[in-house]
Amino acid sequence: MSATENVNKNILTRYISTAFATQLFWIVSFSILTALAAQITVPVKPVPFTMQTFMVLLAGAFLGARNGALSQILYLMMGVIGLPVFAQTPDGLIGIARIFGPTGGYLLSFPLAAFFAGYFIEKNKSYLSTILSMFAANIFILLFGSLYLGLFFRGGILEGIKLGAAIFSIWMVIKVFLAASLYFNMSDRYKKLPVNNS
Repeated sequence: MSATENVNKNILTRYISTAFATQLFWIVSFSILTALAAQITVPVKPVPFTMQTFMVLLAGAFLGARNGALSQILYLMMGVIGLPVFAQTPDGLIGIARIFGPTGGYLLSFPLAAFFAGYFIEKNKSYLSTILSMFAANIFILLFGSLYLGLFFRGGILEGIKLGAAIFSIWMVIKVFLAASLYFNMSDRYKKLPVNNS
């Protein structure tokens, strides 16, 4: 390897290391990961089974309250402008129309859920606290989403909870324990992940 190639390689390595150390890199990364998780979908009506909430919980856990929420705001913005980042649904709505569709309440809850998960995990990083924080954030998503569904599309809150929350209860437990396990297995390796706790 020539001296010039060696210098270029060192510069590239430095740039990559700098990028990995920035908050913006990780905010964008978790937005993209949420978009990819949305494509893992079982398209049932009125709300599909997806892996989005799994990434919402991890965004809060790894990035903290503020940056976790920002990653989900960015994710929503990508979807609103028409990028194919939302889960496939039987109604076929795209772009901003999805926010006003049956799944809009779930999507709108993502930034707050990531904030809640991140905030409480920042306060207490024990395994039990992490599990409870993730459960609380996931329950918030289900309640907000199902209330939105019931009030706007299904003619009643109880019907919305039945169709938009109750059927996801077992799925929620699985995702929370998977997310908590992944977080604890990887958090030691990424202790220096840049977060903003202010």
